[in-house]
Amino acid sequence: MSMPSPSWRNMSAADLPAIMAAAAEVHPDYPEGEAVFTERLALHPAGCLVLAGGDGIGGYVLSHPWRFGQVPALDSLLGALPEDADIYYIHDLALLPLARGGGAASACVHRLAAHARAAGFARMALVAVGNSAGFWQRQDFREAHDEALARKLASYDSAARYMIRDLKDDGRNT
Repeated sequence: MSMPSPSWRNMSAADLPAIMAAAAEVHPDYPEGEAVFTERLALHPAGCLVLAGGDGIGGYVLSHPWRFGQVPALDSLLGALPEDADIYYIHDLALLPLARGGGAASACVHRLAAHARAAGFARMALVAVGNSAGFWQRQDFREAHDEALARKLASYDSAARYMIRDLKDDGRNT
């Protein structure tokens, strides 16, 4: 699959089969059912995007308002977004191998930061898994150390890190 001029666009229900295939390829160690993707899209469509190019979907992101320090369990439904959400949470950002290296992930984070700011959030958060912490650090995220968080992350893997990014004065004009 080649990815000429891919760009991020809003996700639709019709994208779910391609998204599920991408998730299975990119995150085999962190499987989540289609119901998780369907629910996140229904709860916060503005935070659900796909990287679309000439030959289809090259990646996706799921994100939504959430509470600082709370980590949604893998493959679990949220039920609803919290009314007292105080942070913008990136649940999953995944790119197929052929879509990597061209700046698409950074462009997505840039877009999500602008969305989060516009919605009134001062911070973003995520759980970095595998070897992704370095990428997130380059996107101005930093690890949040907390023993209670460490226990919550145990269901992911030993490399999982809860990371946050301040948005108010981070010097980016997004």
